[in-house]
Amino acid sequence: MNTPKSASTPEPVMPDRATPDRILQRLDWQVIRRLDGLLQGDYRSLFYGYGVDFADLREYQPEDDIRYIDWNVTARMNTPYVRQYVEDREITAWFLLDLSPSVDFGTVQTQNLKRTVLIDFVTTLARLLTRHGNRVGAMFYTGQSDRGHPDRRIERTIPARGGRIQVLRLVNDLLNQPRLAHAPFTNLTPLFEGGLNAIKTRSLIFIISDFISAPGWERPLNLLNQRHEVLAVRLWDPREVELPDVGPIVMEDAETGEQLYVDTHDRRFRARFVDAARRREAALNEAFKHAGVAVLSLSTEEDLVRAIVRFATLRQQRRK
Repeated sequence: MNTPKSASTPEPVMPDRATPDRILQRLDWQVIRRLDGLLQGDYRSLFYGYGVDFADLREYQPEDDIRYIDWNVTARMNTPYVRQYVEDREITAWFLLDLSPSVDFGTVQTQNLKRTVLIDFVTTLARLLTRHGNRVGAMFYTGQSDRGHPDRRIERTIPARGGRIQVLRLVNDLLNQPRLAHAPFTNLTPLFEGGLNAIKTRSLIFIISDFISAPGWERPLNLLNQRHEVLAVRLWDPREVELPDVGPIVMEDAETGEQLYVDTHDRRFRARFVDAARRREAALNEAFKHAGVAVLSLSTEEDLVRAIVRFATLRQQRRK
């Protein structure tokens, strides 16, 4: 059974008052101030993983990351050696953003869309990074092919810069990014390959997507994580994993426009829907684990502060 991506809903529209300044001001008060209190201003667990400057070599020890084995030295010494790095005071962070039509799924009445959550998350992280002197950039992926280059689907690249103005530019471009009614089925491979080709120096990369995609993106994600530190943020909505019993409805794939008439009174159909969602969840978790990528599952109904604190705690535990 093919699982539809979204229910048929009116096209979401951001409120007129959702200007970059207003969004940043709201998040400064409602999210960032709370994070400062809960994390006590220490964002190392969020932003600092493996450093960018080479420091020394030492013999491999249990629990070391095998990605940092120096194979040339290992061959000469006949014993495994790993490269050590020191953390740079300044970080260059990139947001690889999936803006394909499926991110417009969510509770339209409350504007609680995956796209809204994406904008709030990017704004929060960009603000936290830039106020500590770091630089941020972004790559927008829409799923729509470039006419001259059918394999390219990177809509826009915003070079990495610092400062509050850069944050406002990111938010402004996100708000003004046209929403596509339909597009070819999402394939995240061009986004990851675009990051591999464009981001030359070792960086901190946030991939923000619902990861509803054609298969094949696992290998470029693995390659990207070998070169950079990659953190995946998976957007999801509770109605994508469990259908409410609301009777007969028409469901529409947000990207292809394909429609399907279903009766949600049917318990067996709802059970199959849940089962398909669970299998997809397991496959995603396996792919992230294989690539060695830390992942934050971010629901449209979850408090952003709690989600970020939970993510920081998981990263702290992972590095011990």
